[in-house]
Amino acid sequence: MRFSNPQASPLPLFLYTPSMDTTPTTQSVQVQHIRNATVKIKYADTTFLVDPMLARKDTYPGFEGTFRSHLRNPLIELPMPAEDVIEGVDAVIVSHTHLDHWDDAAQKLLPKGIPLFAQNEADAQIIRAQGFTDVRILGEDTVFEGVHLAKTGGQHGTDTMYSSPELAEILGKVMGIVFQALDSKTVYVAGDTVWDSEVDQTLAKFNPDVIILNTGDARVTGFSDSIIMGKDDTLHAYRAAPNATIIAVHMDAINHTVLSRKELREYVQQKNIQDRVLVPADGETLKF
Repeated sequence: MRFSNPQASPLPLFLYTPSMDTTPTTQSVQVQHIRNATVKIKYADTTFLVDPMLARKDTYPGFEGTFRSHLRNPLIELPMPAEDVIEGVDAVIVSHTHLDHWDDAAQKLLPKGIPLFAQNEADAQIIRAQGFTDVRILGEDTVFEGVHLAKTGGQHGTDTMYSSPELAEILGKVMGIVFQALDSKTVYVAGDTVWDSEVDQTLAKFNPDVIILNTGDARVTGFSDSIIMGKDDTLHAYRAAPNATIIAVHMDAINHTVLSRKELREYVQQKNIQDRVLVPADGETLKF
């Protein structure tokens, strides 16, 4: 099993809390789902590219030791040229360095001097070794161009999976990201995590208006549980965050995802939660 590739200045603390009045919103938030977990977020006039996987269809072998590993990744093409994806991007955020979140194509296309945020020093060293010169560690309150970015926790699989040292090393550490700015809605990108106490803590602390969930229900061989969220987690989010819009992504593009967008859309209709759950097409842009 193999998920990986071979191979800010301190500013005054600012943090919204649920008790603060953030009702007036004057700046729109634009979320463009690209493909898989890749998302382009225009936030407070700053554009972030999160978890870029920009390769052409069938570029990489399937992930060893996972569901449908005989298929090549990505399973589908980008909805636009990769050059259009990176156009206008001010900074890149890599939640973790697994191939389906940070691939060779993205490494080749992105300018080596672009500001890039990683979850920890280990990932930062990997990315610097790939030639990037402005790699920063995302913290609990990192500020970039007036946008406050907060690293959040998560776990890329179940406790049982992480009890296996070999599998725990493969799954590795992951993070989510919260975006905040004055007069802007709070956006929470949960990342590659199952639903755990850290997700609950993030919802309680930040009370996000928009939640982006990786809901492809990805499976590894020998385990019946997923290493990320699935359809039931979408319903859980709907109930746990009654004022938030949920955007479900990370489906249809990678060999080990079990849940398709078609199936999730049907589930959303069955549960009558379509008023706040969105399952965007590749390339679709949502505004809040």
